[in-house]
Amino acid sequence: MSAKIKYTDEPLGEIRVVPDFLPSPAELAFREEGVKVTLALSKKSVEFFKAEASRHHTQYQRMIRRLLDAYVDTQPHTLTRRAARTARKRAVG
Repeated sequence: MSAKIKYTDEPLGEIRVVPDFLPSPAELAFREEGVKVTLALSKKSVEFFKAEASRHHTQYQRMIRRLLDAYVDTQPHTLTRRAARTARKRAVG
């Protein structure tokens, strides 16, 4: 990286403000309430998640939970995700 960066005084073009889409630190610290369920999965599914979890040094149940949460997050809701988190916080706290 010995080449020096050469800056020019060119027009930037159209500039637009990007909305803040990142959760606040408080939202990141919030741990969603868990609900225990009994669920029968196929042997091949469990073996797949156990193998992947082992490769990535995590828990297979956590991977399954995150997969389900990611699916739910893509579905249309009557409440936005942020409003739903706020509603859950009020119910818990």
